[in-house]
Amino acid sequence: MKNLLILGAGTSGTMMANHLRKTLAKDNWDITIIDQEVNHYYQPGFLFMPFDIYQPHQLRKTVVEFIPKGVNLIKERIQSIDKDNDKVLLYNGTEIKYDILVIATGCKIAPQETEGMQGDQWYKSVFDFYTFDGAKNLRDKFKTWEGGKLVIHICEMPIKCPVAPLEFAFLSDDFFTKKQIRDKVEITYVTPMSGAFTKPMATKELGHLLEQKNINIVPDFNIEKVDTENNKIVDYGGKEIEYDLLVTVPTNMGDELIARSGIGDDLNFVPTNKTTLQSNIKENIFVIGDATDLPASKAGSVAHFQAEILTDNIQLFIAGKPLKEEFDGHANCFIETGHGKALLIDFNYDQEPVKGTFPIPGIGPLRLLEETRLNHFGKLAFRWVYWNMLIKGISIPFVTSNMKLAGKKTEH
Repeated sequence: MKNLLILGAGTSGTMMANHLRKTLAKDNWDITIIDQEVNHYYQPGFLFMPFDIYQPHQLRKTVVEFIPKGVNLIKERIQSIDKDNDKVLLYNGTEIKYDILVIATGCKIAPQETEGMQGDQWYKSVFDFYTFDGAKNLRDKFKTWEGGKLVIHICEMPIKCPVAPLEFAFLSDDFFTKKQIRDKVEITYVTPMSGAFTKPMATKELGHLLEQKNINIVPDFNIEKVDTENNKIVDYGGKEIEYDLLVTVPTNMGDELIARSGIGDDLNFVPTNKTTLQSNIKENIFVIGDATDLPASKAGSVAHFQAEILTDNIQLFIAGKPLKEEFDGHANCFIETGHGKALLIDFNYDQEPVKGTFPIPGIGPLRLLEETRLNHFGKLAFRWVYWNMLIKGISIPFVTSNMKLAGKKTEH
């Protein structure tokens, strides 16, 4: 009996467990997944919690209820990966051998990487919304906050869900408008990028929306420190931005076990082949989702597309056949713009977001790179899709792992 080992029972690891248990012969392959966490969170919902759109209980379920029958779940903390001897070491002293390893350890915020960020003002005047606790504490703060300078800030790329900080800015405009204190709130969006987003076409549309909603944008800001004594953030060039309330996206880093194992880059992301999802570390190690170093968005939709391709490639690897070089960086995501509307973007490594129809070419019903109410409802509906289809490894109708150009207004 051979053993396939999955590290991490978040979105990517859970999807892979479901896909692989359906495809690998139970008589030949044991599948084991390791994660110390008890709860599984719908992380896209953290964005909505500060605005009381989602409540905490709607975003949290247990890990165990999504692990398929026939997959072993080990609830322990992982110490390191011994790639040379094909085994994983746990903190309780257990050694687990594997024939194939799938790394799905995700990434986490690292506020300690920025001077002054995680000081005595953490969760008082400085908040994140990328964690359950951060979003919940920010919700409580917003209930009593009466206005001032709200700064929404990104430390550095890459981050999980690159559009989420923009969505937070748009939802803040909506939220404070409904509270009838928008005139008392100065919203500033601060980014290390040269524009609102990583792709030119989307940047143009999103920059226009920021201007339309009277949200200031400060580009090319590379933070050096958070000065909580004087309520300002400072970049390496000496530029300073004052705040009364700082909502920051700290540096995102891969799991520390990657560093302990000596197999990651400076941010603990695992070097990965961008089309096959096989690691560049060893041929029997594969990587998926936020744990990779790929130039693709770190988002649930991306992991979903990767999972389908990786499942095929693991079967090919077992059979001793060449791997499919098929992952094209495909990502699609809704961008909540507030006031009951949202944008939808669909792109990959080579094709930036453009206008068109999705998921059915020429029909839609969703519109790409356009603000619509239907896109907003699609965003809200995704929570159901996530819990009931995506992490269970069930295909979403009409949505393919590779990006299709049909229905898109691309330049020729």
